[in-house]
Amino acid sequence: MDENNLNVPYIVHEGDMARLERTNRRLWILSIMLVLLLVGTNAGWIWYENQFQDVVTTTQEVDQDVDTGDNDGDVIVHGIGDFYGEDKTENKENYN
Repeated sequence: MDENNLNVPYIVHEGDMARLERTNRRLWILSIMLVLLLVGTNAGWIWYENQFQDVVTTTQEVDQDVDTGDNDGDVIVHGIGDFYGEDKTENKENYN
């Protein structure tokens, strides 16, 4: 038998085509389901992230009296912690 002239029975060919059509239909259904799941998970993350409120930062101005034993009243503290704010001492040249 010549290799270029292979004969396949008609019933076998029709069976293969029916199987391929079922496979193609299943792949389309799977593709549509995956797209819907992708949209659903993205919508879920957007809903989850929108549950939280934005943080509002407030500022405070604090005045504190320190008794150093001097009548000067102004004290600069070094090395105890972080200081967030502005230096408002009037006589800065005395502390340098």
